Amino acid sequence: MGTDSARYPLWELLERPSTFGRASHTAVRAEGTRVLFADGQWRQCATSGLWNVNLGYGNPRIADAVRTALIETSYFSLFRAGHEPAVAASRALLDVCGPEHFGRVLHSTSGSAANDLTMKLARQYWSLHRQFRRRVVVGLKGSYHGLTYGSHALTGMSLGQSYYSVDQRLIRHVSHEDPAELEELLRTEGDSIAAVVVEPVLGTGALPLPDTMLAALARLRREYGFLLVADEVATGFGRTGSYFASQNWPEPPDVLLASKGLTNGTCAAAAVVVSHAICDVFDRADSALTHAETQAGAPPTCAAMLATIDEMARLDAVGRAGRVSAKLDGLLAELTAHPLVADDNGLGCFRALRLSADGADLSESVLGRVVDEIRQAGALVSAGPSRIQLAPALVYRDEDVESLAAALRTGLDRAAEWLLAPAARP
Repeated sequence: MGTDSARYPLWELLERPSTFGRASHTAVRAEGTRVLFADGQWRQCATSGLWNVNLGYGNPRIADAVRTALIETSYFSLFRAGHEPAVAASRALLDVCGPEHFGRVLHSTSGSAANDLTMKLARQYWSLHRQFRRRVVVGLKGSYHGLTYGSHALTGMSLGQSYYSVDQRLIRHVSHEDPAELEELLRTEGDSIAAVVVEPVLGTGALPLPDTMLAALARLRREYGFLLVADEVATGFGRTGSYFASQNWPEPPDVLLASKGLTNGTCAAAAVVVSHAICDVFDRADSALTHAETQAGAPPTCAAMLATIDEMARLDAVGRAGRVSAKLDGLLAELTAHPLVADDNGLGCFRALRLSADGADLSESVLGRVVDEIRQAGALVSAGPSRIQLAPALVYRDEDVESLAAALRTGLDRAAEWLLAPAARP
C-alpha cells in the first residue's frame, strides 16, 4: 500500500480517509466572498475561510504588501533579534488593541501555538513573583483553543484528549454560563491558579459569555490575582461588533490573543498581546521567555498584518460588519420558524443556528449531512455542536446575504425532507 502511486496524496485535516478528495470539497479559486470548487460550482462563503478572511478573498492591497515584502526582505527571524517590519506591525497592533493598557506583542504562527505560548508566559510570570505553586490554567467547558498538545489540553470540549495522552493535570475547566464553578475552584485552589483563559464567544457554538460571567471574572481576578486571558483568535478584528470583543468587558484582560483575522487569512500568523504590567515584571527581572517559532513575525507576515489593519480602517470594516449583522438578525429571525431550527445565538458576524428534529438535537453525523445539503445548495457553512455556524466576511453586500439566505432555505428544506420523513424517525 505504501507504494501505491494512485493514492490520494493529501491528508485532509479532521476528515476520514474515505472522504478525501471529494470534488465538492476541493477548492480551486476564490474571489470576494465566493469560492469555486472542483465540481464546477461557485459557493457563497459564510465561513470566511476559517473565521479569518474578514475582508474577502483576494484583497489586492494585502497581496501587494506581501509581494513587496517577499522581494525586499524575504525572511528575517525573531530569534534573539528584531527587525523593523515586526516592530512596525507590533506597534500597529498595539494601537488597535489599546496602547494605554498593552505594552508588547509576542509573534506566533497559529492560535494553537499562541495558546501554548500564553500558558508558558503565565507560569513564568508567577515564577518571577516567586509564587511557584501557580501552575494551573483554567479554561471553559465547551471551549476550543487549538490542537497542539498544550492548547489541546486547554480545549474544553472532548476531542480525543485521553486517546492522544494529552496531559491535563495542570488544567481545569469550569462552566461558561455560571461563575459558581469558577468561584468554587478558586476557593479550593486559588493559590495555584496562574491564569483563566476564555473565549469571549465560545467558538464551538457561537455562545457569548454572559454579562454575569464577565463581571465575575473581573471581580474574582481582583480577589485572587490570576491573569485573565482573552482568546480572541476567532472574535478579533471586528467579528463580534467591535475591533476586539474584550474591549466591551468591564475591565481589559491581561493578555489578548489574535490570529484568524490578523492577516485576512493570507499568512500563518498569531499574536499574543501583553499588558504593561506583565512587561514590567519581565523587565525588572530581565528574564527571557523560552519560546520561539521559525516563521513567527516574518516580514511578509508583518506586511500582511499592517496592510490588514490599514484595510480594516479604509473599508470601515467594523462599521460595515454592523450592517451585515443587522441583515443576519433578520435572516436568523426568519429561519427560526423552520422546522429544523430550534434557536439561534451569537454576536455580530459570528452566529449559529441550533438544529433539532422531533425535539432532539442533531447528532454529529446527521449535522454533517445537513451541512452538505447547504453546500450543494450553494453556500459554505461550518458545523458546531448541533449547530450550523455562520461567519460571513465583514464586507458582505446585500446580494451576498441574499445568496446565503437562498442556500440556507434550500439546504434546510432538503434536509427536512429526509430528516423529518416518517421512515427516518426512530
